[in-house]
Amino acid sequence: MNDYNKNPQQSLDTTEIQIARLAYIGASISTLGDGLSAVAAGLALNALEKSNNQNTQNQNKDQSKEVDDLQKQIDYLINELKKIKKVMR
Repeated sequence: MNDYNKNPQQSLDTTEIQIARLAYIGASISTLGDGLSAVAAGLALNALEKSNNQNTQNQNKDQSKEVDDLQKQIDYLINELKKIKKVMR
């Protein structure tokens, strides 16, 4: 006899937990993907704006700050992925 026949309710609960866990992981990955898309869109916008800007000194300062901000956002998303990975273990 397998475990399912021994306690069908417990097996159903376990299955529901696994399904909920997969849904959570899928939603988290989707959210992180959306975040990365937003970062990429920000980089593209930044590149377009900077190509129109004639003042290279101000452009370098602004670009450096924006790159730092975007790096912080990417680091945050990476940390979120690491947290999800820990939850899955």
